Amino acid sequence: MNAMTNTVLLDNVSHKDLCVRTDQGVDPGHRVNQILVFPAEFADLQREYPILFRKEADGYKAIALLGLDRDENLFLDDDGWTSEYLPAVLARGPFLIGMQERQQDGQSVREPMIQVNLDDPRVDISGQEGEPVFLPKGGHAPYLERVAHMLGVIHNGLEQGPQMYAAFDAAGLFEPVAIEIQLDDETAYRLPDFHTISEEKLAALDAKTLKTLNASGFLGAAFLVAASLGNVTRLIARKNQKRARG
Repeated sequence: MNAMTNTVLLDNVSHKDLCVRTDQGVDPGHRVNQILVFPAEFADLQREYPILFRKEADGYKAIALLGLDRDENLFLDDDGWTSEYLPAVLARGPFLIGMQERQQDGQSVREPMIQVNLDDPRVDISGQEGEPVFLPKGGHAPYLERVAHMLGVIHNGLEQGPQMYAAFDAAGLFEPVAIEIQLDDETAYRLPDFHTISEEKLAALDAKTLKTLNASGFLGAAFLVAASLGNVTRLIARKNQKRARG
């Protein structure tokens, strides 16, 4: 637990009045040019964002590219998000998954539980501003249901992601890619150190590898990632629109 936060287990008695402000102006953490993403959201992400990979010491990590400059999110404007899908790491708000031990049949088991950071500026413990977390009789409000889903995407993705990416690597599907963009004579971008799924290598997979990836549920995700690279063009269009607005 971060010593700088007041992170506690969420419950419908202590936090019956808890509300969370969801307007984007409250959260400067959304103004980033890339964000960690997970396999369960690839289908939604690939409709709007380029999905890329960074190779780190402990393996590959998937990210969605949101902008070209530092701290630039081209999917945000003054009124909030302009995309249909909000990546899970951002959509979870001030909530996170914590592991709690409990006894089951005489055995100690760890299970994921929802925690909330009460020091987050979006949290209103008085219930005066924002979306309610709980219903009047204690059930999950629609907002908390959405958050719980996103936390599940993250929690499961932390386990499934490394397995999937290791399978992609073993199949030889990763290839380095440098995103090079020329907006005008004076403005150019080169984004190095990314990897993507090679469409050529994907198309050339042998029957055995195809069967293995498909049986693992990983094959569809590989196609989604490869297709998402076309969204770089949409990102450039958003950048040009921003430049035109000044």
